[in-house]
Amino acid sequence: MEYKIDAKGKKLGRLASEIATLLMGKNSLDFEKHKVADVKVVVSGASGLDISAKKMEDKRYKSFSGYPSGLKVKSAKEIVKVHGYGELIRNAVKGMLPGNKLRSRLLKNIEITE
Repeated sequence: MEYKIDAKGKKLGRLASEIATLLMGKNSLDFEKHKVADVKVVVSGASGLDISAKKMEDKRYKSFSGYPSGLKVKSAKEIVKVHGYGELIRNAVKGMLPGNKLRSRLLKNIEITE
């Protein structure tokens, strides 16, 4: 099943929780938490997200290389400049999915267009 969502004018967190619910298949009658649902989510208009300028400056994303002093911190503004608004949506959805072996397989079912 394919769901189409327009991100224009929506808040990032509300959109991400809606996408995560659809990806896990929690809205379907044959929901099984140990299986990947046969669902594809297409998000359009990612650049029209309703994100305040303060949040773009203050929101921080961390990544760690595994080496000593390998912590990298970037603001949401830097992420958008390099990767686009789709990466903000992808990170938010990733945080709302269960942290098990299915997470990476579920994230492959998102298609985000600016």
